[in-house]
Amino acid sequence: MDADLARWLVSTDALDALAEAAAQSDPGSMAAATAVRRNWTPGQAAAVLTQAELRRRAVTKFGEAAGRLFFTRDALEQATRADVARWRAERLRDAGATDVVDLGCGIGADALAFAAAGLDVVAVEFDPATAVLAAANLGDAGRVVCGDAVEVAGDLLADGAAVFADPARRTASGRTWRVADLTPSWDFVTGLLAGRIGCIKAAPGLPSNVIPDGIATTWVSHRGDLVEASLWSGPWAPGSRTAVLLPSGQELDAGERRDPPVGAVGRYLYEPDPGVIRAGAVGRLAEILAARSPQAGIAYLCADSVHTTPFATAFEVLQELPYDERGLRRWVQEQGVGILEIKVRGIDVDPAVLRKKLKPAGKASATLVLTPTNDGARALVVRRVEAGAA
Repeated sequence: MDADLARWLVSTDALDALAEAAAQSDPGSMAAATAVRRNWTPGQAAAVLTQAELRRRAVTKFGEAAGRLFFTRDALEQATRADVARWRAERLRDAGATDVVDLGCGIGADALAFAAAGLDVVAVEFDPATAVLAAANLGDAGRVVCGDAVEVAGDLLADGAAVFADPARRTASGRTWRVADLTPSWDFVTGLLAGRIGCIKAAPGLPSNVIPDGIATTWVSHRGDLVEASLWSGPWAPGSRTAVLLPSGQELDAGERRDPPVGAVGRYLYEPDPGVIRAGAVGRLAEILAARSPQAGIAYLCADSVHTTPFATAFEVLQELPYDERGLRRWVQEQGVGILEIKVRGIDVDPAVLRKKLKPAGKASATLVLTPTNDGARALVVRRVEAGAA
C-alpha cells in the first residue's frame, strides 16, 4: 500500500468501504473481493478487506480497540500487546519522563500507550504509508514524523526527552532475530540510552553478550507467553536482570544469578515462568521456594513442600519412572491414558513424536515431565497444583 492509498483509507471517504469489508464473513475470500469491488477500485477493495482481516486478528493484542485502528501485516506482527505497552509507558512515566520520542513507531501501539499515560509523544516512522496509519491511530494524542530515525533522533531528543526504540526486525527475506539485521542498527539505538531515561524493545531471545554494560534488562512474560526483552536506562539498577509478569506487574530480580543446588526430585516440581528462565532468575526462585534442580543447568525445580508463587507452575509428583520408551508405553496402556501431555527439558526428544509412539488410547489423562537427574533420565507423572491448594 502506498501513501496515497493509505490517506484515502483513513479518510471519511473510506468509511462506507470499511463497513462493507467488515460485514464480509471471510474478508480474505474471493467472494468478498468480488463483492467489494462492485463499488470500489481493486486497490481500495484490497485495502479495506485487508483492514477487516487484520482488525479481527488484532483483537488478541488490542481488544475492542482493534476495530477502530489501522494496521499493516508487518506492523501488527511486531506491535506490542496492549498490556505490555501500558506497563512500559507507566514505567517510563514513574521514572520521571514527561516527553518521549518513539523511534520506529509502526502503527503506533506504544505511542498510544505513552499518550494514555500522560506523556507528550513524538513518534517516528520511516515508511510513508505506515506513518499515515500511525497518525490516524494517534489522532490528537501525539505527533508523527515520517523520516529516518537515525537522521531525526538528534534534533527530537535535544531537549532531554525520554527515548523508546523498537528496531525493525524484518529484512527482504522476512522476519529476523539477528541483532546485526536490525534497523536502525543495534549500536545506534543502544547508544541513545546514554545519559537519559529510555527503553529499547528487543526479541525475547536477545543474546546476553549484546546487552551493554550498566543497562537494566527485563524479560516480559504476558499470560505465560515470553513476549520481549527490554533494555532500560534511568533509575533502575545498572546491570540488573528482572523477570516481569503481566498483567499483574510482579517482578523477580535475578540478583547475583546463582545456580540452584542440585538434589533429588522430591514430592513437588516447579516449572518456572519463561521470563524467569531468560532473566537468569531460576536460582533466586529456588532460594525463595527452598527448592533444588534435578540436574545442573535444568530449569525445573524440585522441593519437598509446596508454596504459592506467580513465577512458576507447581506440580505434585505422583510417580517417578525411568525414561524408557517401552516402559512408558506399557505404563500408558496400563493406566488407560488417552490424553497425554508431555513436557521435556534437557532430553533430546520431540514430545509430539513421543506421544504418537506411546499410543495413548484410553479415557484417562496424564502429564509426564521428562528430565535428566543425577541418577539418570526420569519420566515424572505429575498433577498440577491448583493455586489455592499451594
